[in-house]
Amino acid sequence: MRKIKTTLDNNGLLLEACLDMPDISGGPCPGVVLCHPDPRYGGDMSNNIIMAVSWALTEKGIAGMRYNSRGVGRSQGFFGGGVPEQDDARSALSFLVQQEEIDSDRVGIMGYSFGGKIALPVGGGSDAIKAIAGVSPVIPPGVLTDCVKPKLIICGSEDDVVSPNLVLQEAAKMSEPKTVEVIPGVDHFWWGCEEKIAVLVAEFFVNALG
Repeated sequence: MRKIKTTLDNNGLLLEACLDMPDISGGPCPGVVLCHPDPRYGGDMSNNIIMAVSWALTEKGIAGMRYNSRGVGRSQGFFGGGVPEQDDARSALSFLVQQEEIDSDRVGIMGYSFGGKIALPVGGGSDAIKAIAGVSPVIPPGVLTDCVKPKLIICGSEDDVVSPNLVLQEAAKMSEPKTVEVIPGVDHFWWGCEEKIAVLVAEFFVNALG
């Protein structure tokens, strides 16, 4: 995995970011924007799930676009509660699709925990994004009800941060195609199960993006 550290410009707000590229060559590859969990509880682009998914993606020939949202790490600005952070994700998406090594017709987005509050509405509202995944996601009510892009929603049965029942309730409202899974015995943080979730997410994007 090659790490390309960069700075995103979100209308003058500078954001820390890193594009993880596959080692293999052979033409432009797909890419996925990765939205980290709540920074108020330590969430950033180096989170264990974000890193595990990015690694698994690159192993499958897909780039992982990690970034720190406003006020996180070296990123400028202040925490905005979720809606302003959607613009940060759009800046990461804009950077990703402009890279020569990325096939702009094969781009996805994933959000973990609070990152779901960012990734799901951004993914549903962007023509550039072809597939959407949420891991233990905070799901805005009614999001993706009319979205016909491939979707993966996955959580752990023992999650005491984001209720699995609430995840299932909101996922049921989403349009097909979708895959919704509850993994037995796993809590919100996926400790010790990072590789398992990362492989599931990477395989979803392989199938959805080619």
